[in-house]
Parts: sequence; C-alpha cells; structure tokens
Amino acid sequence: MIPELGHFALILALCLACFQAFLPVLGSFLKRSQWMAVAKPAAMGQAIFVTLAFLALAWAFAQNDFSVLYVAQNSNTHLPLFYRVCAVWGAHEGSLLLWMQILACWTLAVCFFSKNLPRDMLAQVLSVMGMISVGFLLFSLSTSDPFIRLLPSIPSNGADLNPLLQDPGFIFHPPMLYIGYVGFSVAFAFAIAGLWRGELNTQWVRWTRPWTLIAWGFLSAGITLGSWWSYRELGWGGWWFWDPVENASFMPWLMGVALIHSLSATEKRGCFKSWTVLLAIFAFSLSLLGTFLVRSGILISVHAFAVDPARGAYMLKFLSIVILGSLLLYAWRARALEDNATFQFISRETFLLLNNIMLTTACATVLLGTLYPLILEALNLGKISVGAPYFNLVFIPIMLVMMFFMSLAPHAHWQNQSLRDLMQKIRWPMLSALLLGFSLPLVIFHQFYFWLSVGLFFAFWVINAVIFTTLAKVRAIKKGVRGFMQLPLAHYGMVLGHIGLGVAAIGIILVSNFSIERTLSLVPGETAQLGDYYFHFVNVTTVPGSTYQAAEAKLIVTKHHSTFTQIVYPQKRYYPVREMALSKVAIAVNPWRDIYVALGSAIPNSSAWSFRLYYKPFVRWIWTGGLLILIGGLFAAFDKRYRRKKNHDQLTQWQLQESLT
Repeated sequence: MIPELGHFALILALCLACFQAFLPVLGSFLKRSQWMAVAKPAAMGQAIFVTLAFLALAWAFAQNDFSVLYVAQNSNTHLPLFYRVCAVWGAHEGSLLLWMQILACWTLAVCFFSKNLPRDMLAQVLSVMGMISVGFLLFSLSTSDPFIRLLPSIPSNGADLNPLLQDPGFIFHPPMLYIGYVGFSVAFAFAIAGLWRGELNTQWVRWTRPWTLIAWGFLSAGITLGSWWSYRELGWGGWWFWDPVENASFMPWLMGVALIHSLSATEKRGCFKSWTVLLAIFAFSLSLLGTFLVRSGILISVHAFAVDPARGAYMLKFLSIVILGSLLLYAWRARALEDNATFQFISRETFLLLNNIMLTTACATVLLGTLYPLILEALNLGKISVGAPYFNLVFIPIMLVMMFFMSLAPHAHWQNQSLRDLMQKIRWPMLSALLLGFSLPLVIFHQFYFWLSVGLFFAFWVINAVIFTTLAKVRAIKKGVRGFMQLPLAHYGMVLGHIGLGVAAIGIILVSNFSIERTLSLVPGETAQLGDYYFHFVNVTTVPGSTYQAAEAKLIVTKHHSTFTQIVYPQKRYYPVREMALSKVAIAVNPWRDIYVALGSAIPNSSAWSFRLYYKPFVRWIWTGGLLILIGGLFAAFDKRYRRKKNHDQLTQWQLQESLT
C-alpha cells in the first residue's frame, strides 16, 4: 500500500508542478496577481508530495519490501539499515527521485529566502523551476517508476546493493553532487526570468549570485567526495580517471567558476551581461547533459546507471527543449543585454574576461574529448578511446594560463590600471611563488624537474596573490589587525576558494610526479620495500561481513631510519549474491603522504598473495583543497550584502575601500 501511495504522491506532485509551471508566469504577463500567488503554494505542495514519495521508497527499502522491483534489485536483508535507506539512490529510478527531491528543496529555499524579490519576478523564477520539475516528474512516471510491483512472484531476498556502493562515500557523494547539479537550475531560472523581463541589472546579479555560489560549492564538494571515494574504493590508487561521467560533473563545475567571476564583473561594473546569462544557461544545460550521459546507457562506466534507449531518448528531447528554448529566448532579448560599460586593456574586467575565456575553452576541450568517441561510434566511423594523454595535453596548459589571469585580477583596479602599479603589486607574490615552486621539489624530494616547478609556481601564485591582496586591503584600512575583521565574508570566500584551488593543484602535481607503486606477491613472513617503507606480511585470516566474506591480510609497515610503525589490514571481499570480488584497501594516512595497500588474489598452489603497494605524497591536499573551495563558496554566498535590500547610495566600508584600491 505504501508504494502505491508513493506513486500517487508523484502524480499529485506532477499536477501541482504543472500549476506552478504555467499559471504564475501567465499571471505575471497578464498582471493577474491571483495567478502569480499560486506559485508559492504550488511549489510547497509539490515539495510535500515529492518528499512523501521519497519517504515511501525509503520505507520500502527499510522494510525489505521485495514486492517492489526496484527494492528487490538493489537491496538485501543482510544490508545494514543505513545502507538499505541509502540504496534509495543506488540505481537509476531512486537517484532520479533524489534529483527531484533536491529540486523541490531548492524551490522551497527560493520561496522562503527571496522575500526581497518583486512578486512578478518570483512568480517567473518559480515557474521556470516548475517547468523543470514537470520534465523530471514526467520522466520518472513514464520511464523510471521506482514503485513497480513484482507480483505475484515475490523473491525472498533481494539482489543486493552494488558492492562498489557499500561504502560511506556512497552516503554523501551523490546527494552533494546533486545539490550542486540541481542548484544551477536556480541560476538558470533567474537568467530566464531576467530575459523574459529584459531586466539584467545589478540587483538581478545580487539575487542570482548567492544561489550560484552555494550550488557551485556543493558541486565542488561532490566532485571532491567522488574522487576520494574512488581512491579508497576501486583499489587502483587513482583519484581521477577522466571517466566520461567524471567529466560530465566537471564541465558544469568549470562553467560555474566562469559564471561566478562573470557575475562579479556584472555586479560591480554592469558589464558582460549577455555573457553572464549565457554561462548560466550553459552551466545548467551541462548538468542536464551529465544526467543524459549517465542515464542513457551510451557510456560504459562504473557510474552509468542503465542501458535503456527510452530513457536516453526522453532525456535528449528534454535537453534539446531546454537548450534550444533558452537560446531562442536569449537571441530574442539580445538587444536588452547590451551594456555600455567601458574598460581599458589593463583592468580587472580584462583579466576576468580572459579568465572566462580560458575556463570556457577548457570546458570545450573536455566536452570534445567526452563526446567525440560517442559521435564517431554513432556515425559508424569506428571506436576510439580518449583518455588521460589527450586531457593532460590540452587541458593542463589552458588551466595554467587561467590560473595566471585569475590571480592577476585581484591586484588590478576596475576600469583602468597602470602597468607600472600592477607590476609593483605583483612583484612580491610572484617572486615568492617562484621561490617556493622551484625550491619545494629540491627540498622535499631532492629532485628537480623544470615543468613540474612551473606547475608549482602557478599553484603558489594563486595562493600568494590572494594573501598579498588581503594584506594590502588591511593596510589600506589602517586599523591594524582589526582591519581583518572589517573585510566582508565575500572577500574571505574568494580567498578560501583561491587557496583551495592552489592547495589542490599542489597535491595533484606532487602526487602525479612522485608517487611510487609496486605490484608483487608475498608469502607470510616475507618483507617487501617501497621507497623508504618496509611491508612485513604477517598472515591472512577470514573475516565475515554482513553481505560478504573477506580474506584479510595483516601487514606491519615500518620506515627506514624512523620509529614509524603501523599495522594495516587490506581485504579481498567476495559478495556471493552479486558473485563479485572487490578489494578493500588499507591506507596509512598523514598530511604529507598515504601508504596504500591493496590485496589481490591468492596465488594458486602456494601460500602467496598478490599485493599492490603505493606511496602517495600530498594526495590529501587534493581533497583538502576541495573542502576549502566548499567553505569559500558558502562564505561568499552568506555575505550580508546579499541578504538585505541595497541602497545604492550606501556603500559599505569595504566597497568604498575596494573602489580606492
């Protein structure tokens, strides 16, 4: 009965989404206030019914209701309760329901936190979000119903959750990623509403920017968690594979970075309006493209959910409607997007524009590398694989140039900046970045590679630029240490975001160049060496799990000329229901390096086992950088200037200070 109620709740949510999608926007154009007033109650009602549907599916998992096909395919009575509940988003139908649940939450947030919006604009924004809801609710009900019954043959037990998903990373990674993906729908809705109204002024930017920052921050966290999860779960020691589905999440992130910086220029100078709107459209369209790639079945990936042409065709049509409709509206309103802001070649606007061009180009290279093999295959022109060599060759140089311009922007004035002043401002951050970049490999690893040091220089350049800029602002305020307290949250958000990028870049460069790995077989009592570390293999025992049986090895890890000793227990798990074997790695962690051990298979006719040993320097810095970026995005989003009505004649002290620097 509960699953039927869940299905009925989805139908009611679709009805309310239709009201939300079309009545308020018609009311805004026809000046019917009663019609516009429907937007909030319809959005709230839709959110209630989507939540009821989500809870109904979670209840079915918690109760082991294997009469529901989706539950029978993705759960098992032996699963712990928290994995049974999280199994709701363990496959296509449930993850789509999670998508709709998060979209409903974003819609509610817009309802509750947009009190300063004009009533007609709020009605239009909620209408756009309602249209997106209609598209996804129809998708769920027509091709991806999670409440289909298995009657009369009900299995006594389920087919189990995919073993790769039986990890704490699964609990947090998909929700965080979806919060980011779906959050770009808010920026998209504001962009469409702005185009309808022909009003893309500074106030529009202040309404749009906090939502974009929050969405981008959570997308950063989702990507970071996904990288950490694959590192510890897949057993191959990597943190990024340029997998097409990884790329699908990375492209909207790149567009999000460009959008945030473009919004900054539009807010302060009223320039780049048309570009900003276009970025908002592209960021959400790329989120939909990622959804299409994951669910269409055209990709072979550990992330791909299903091989179902019907789902792919629906998503492709929906994606086409969103992109074509948005671009047609954009073209129709092009004249309203013209701006008269002027600026000199050396100015903050120029550096932000160059930063945007680099980010867009980088996104295009990732898009090309992701779609090109699919297009060739669709045209029967053969199968090719585009992997890390392509992306490393074309993507990294573009990003290094982007990092250079991104770090110049905080030092430059708006509108005009003399070259001499700019050079004076950047000399110390640049010189210190050169010193750190070229000395760090020599000091820590006693090795020197020119291009590696160049990469480190750019990473330290990003960090130093915001630190020196902050110090310059505090000196200009002339209140000593108290000057730090007068800088707004948005500034610290920018600082943390840039430092996070630099820290992640340092981690990527060092772990990519100084990792050591070794594949070997050991018998109990034998010792192997990897760099300065020794691995003494003690024995293997059998360990039972809730849904698996594991062979668990015990190794004592020590370091040459050091008192360091740590015991690690890598496992080789076998999941009988899925008939799947999986390595569960053991990792000895500290901020400077990981010692990573993966247990392979038993060697036939001997007591030996195969192992993969890794030394991963600075790998934790990658995820630390991602965490800093998330915190930075939240800091910037909750700046008080975005939470109040703004009197343009009342500049805050920081804005006044900024106008002088």
